[in-house]
Amino acid sequence: MIKAGIIGGAGYTGGEVIRLLLNHPDVELSFVQSESQEGKFVYQTHTDCYGETDLKFTKDWDNTIDVIFLCKGHGEAKQFLSQNAFPDNTKVIDLSQDFRHKNSNSIQNKTFVYGLPELNKSKIETANYIANPGCFATCIQLALLPLAAHNQLHYDIHVTATTGSTGAGQNLSATNHFSWRSNNHSAYKTLIHQHETEINKSLAQLQNNYNGQLYFVPQRGAFSRGIYSVTYVKSNESLEQYMNWYEEYYDNASFTRIVPFEVDVKQVVNTNNCFISLHKEKDQLIIVSAIDNLLKGAAGQAIQNMNLMFGLNEKNGLKLKPSAF
Repeated sequence: MIKAGIIGGAGYTGGEVIRLLLNHPDVELSFVQSESQEGKFVYQTHTDCYGETDLKFTKDWDNTIDVIFLCKGHGEAKQFLSQNAFPDNTKVIDLSQDFRHKNSNSIQNKTFVYGLPELNKSKIETANYIANPGCFATCIQLALLPLAAHNQLHYDIHVTATTGSTGAGQNLSATNHFSWRSNNHSAYKTLIHQHETEINKSLAQLQNNYNGQLYFVPQRGAFSRGIYSVTYVKSNESLEQYMNWYEEYYDNASFTRIVPFEVDVKQVVNTNNCFISLHKEKDQLIIVSAIDNLLKGAAGQAIQNMNLMFGLNEKNGLKLKPSAF
């Protein structure tokens, strides 16, 4: 059995990692660390875990584990690793943005591989350190990778994507209170969202001559979980040709599927799937993609990466039961 530990298990993403690991056939969850919840039973914070585990949150951790999931906030993961040593054979999967970018993906001789399986599967299989992608970045990249792989990105890319309130994390803020979010819709970080860097880097990995602009408008939706993304780019080929390219690119993907119907958020919530549909209107290819931001956009993708790192079936532990949200 793989012995796993979680650093920062009190938040939404940490809770999802706990649920998945508790039901993973090849994993023993050894500890869940949380400074804010120390001494409490895990089920006192994640109440749907009642009857599933008697683990308590701890401020300490076990150095003899096989894999550690860092579910701390942005900036905190790098600080934690700089202050705490783990054996060289301990694999690390970081769910923050601290190691996603090429200019910041190393610490103490540990170099992190960008953990998007549909892009870097072979690298992930041999990696010890994984930087889990961002949720928006995952949804948008999966909409665009087949185009980059076939050298089809010659024009600017426009994206409008809407996320649920869990994308903002568990700490309260003015824009994730129920009374503000319910029956409301808003844009934020228009054209300056931090996930643009990840997306551009991945596209350049497949098509290094792309020099267009990515125009990304992120939005807040009046729902708890999920991301719904509409991407459109000028196109010169037939819809049939694009369909062939997408189906070919994702032919061996475990969770990304080209679907023959209109995509919506409820189809993918509580799954590790990304559903994609393609449309051609005027001179634009329209790519609609949807994921669960807490699963394929975070915890589910982290488990998928763990499976690849340990040579397991990619789908192990990802037959999901609904969470509390």
